[in-house]
Amino acid sequence: MFLETIVAQPLMPHATASWLVDNTSLSFEQIAEFCGLHILEVQAIADDTAATKLTGRDPVRAHEVTMEEIEKGQANSNYVLKMLKGPEQVRRTKGPRYTPVSKRQDKPDGIAWILRNHPEVSDGAIGKLIGTTRTTIAAIRDRSHWNIANIVPKDPVTLGLCSQRELDALVAKAAKAAGIEAPTDTRLEGDREALIEQLRAERQAAAHVNDGEEPSEVRVEHTAETLFKH
Repeated sequence: MFLETIVAQPLMPHATASWLVDNTSLSFEQIAEFCGLHILEVQAIADDTAATKLTGRDPVRAHEVTMEEIEKGQANSNYVLKMLKGPEQVRRTKGPRYTPVSKRQDKPDGIAWILRNHPEVSDGAIGKLIGTTRTTIAAIRDRSHWNIANIVPKDPVTLGLCSQRELDALVAKAAKAAGIEAPTDTRLEGDREALIEQLRAERQAAAHVNDGEEPSEVRVEHTAETLFKH
């Protein structure tokens, strides 16, 4: 039997993040840390640029965190929220991860993206991340896949096949094993706090407009992609 270790996080991370964005003044970093997401995923939720509009899930009512913990986080942006309980450990037989039927058609695109951008990642690691077989990976690599003409490399995170955190960890581990330097995400360096404050101000301005109030200035739409474009 293979024991898969699960880091304590809400049962429904994205829905919980959506609720925390809408109902608290926690920083995006705090929400990302609590929900086990990448900060850009939280920003996408805040900007309503996520693929699907999420229905928020209250972690307080779910007994995953207390309101006192949330208030501590709101008072101190460096505070890391503590969960009341984590999910039970899951025991499963060794094999590829489960992927919803609706996303299985996107797997070849995600595999092609990793093969093109991170050739140092092993087939076994790709198989575990995406939930596929070595045969499929090999077929995409040597272009013998039955649908190769329609396969377009796409970021597996964007496709919803894995989280940014999972992908980053996989690439870092593969780079270390290969003796090369892992790519560093510098998009959040320097003016990160200013950008986050800007996003929060725009959300508040939008709320005033919805309430019939005139915003103090014209709102400019931003996404995580445009904000971090240099």
